[in-house]
Amino acid sequence: MVKLKEVEDEHFAEKPATTKDDALLESDNDDDYTDTDSEISVASDLDVPTSESLLDRVAALVDIIPPSARGKISSTSSSIASFTGSALSFTGKSLWVVSTSVLLLGIPYALAFGQEQEIMEREREEGLMREGASSMLQAGEAGAPGVTAPQGGQGGRPSL
Repeated sequence: MVKLKEVEDEHFAEKPATTKDDALLESDNDDDYTDTDSEISVASDLDVPTSESLLDRVAALVDIIPPSARGKISSTSSSIASFTGSALSFTGKSLWVVSTSVLLLGIPYALAFGQEQEIMEREREEGLMREGASSMLQAGEAGAPGVTAPQGGQGGRPSL
């Protein structure tokens, strides 16, 4: 069994003198009655490097974080990194498959479609030409003005 014993600091053991309205005497030094004058809080005694970097501060957190929490953080971060790497790899492979499929199937299809459009345009133009020629022939057969039919046995020679 452990016994605890309270040890009082001799510096705080004696009560300071007070006035009639319970105020400290102004002639006394207030630094004697505060805890900021201890050896721990003297900045000159501390061995703190002034050129401490952020990496040094993060590395010092290893001592603060318990090992079980560090293990959880480590496993979580490694699983996130693994998932991210797998997702990026899958995305890259998928993009490769899509792009090669477009090159192998899409370009020949586009070329064939262009040729088909060209052939259809040519056929349409030929149809318009035939239509125009047939309308001109029909106009000539119907007895267009200024056209005379051949007479007698001369056939198409001019008469003298």
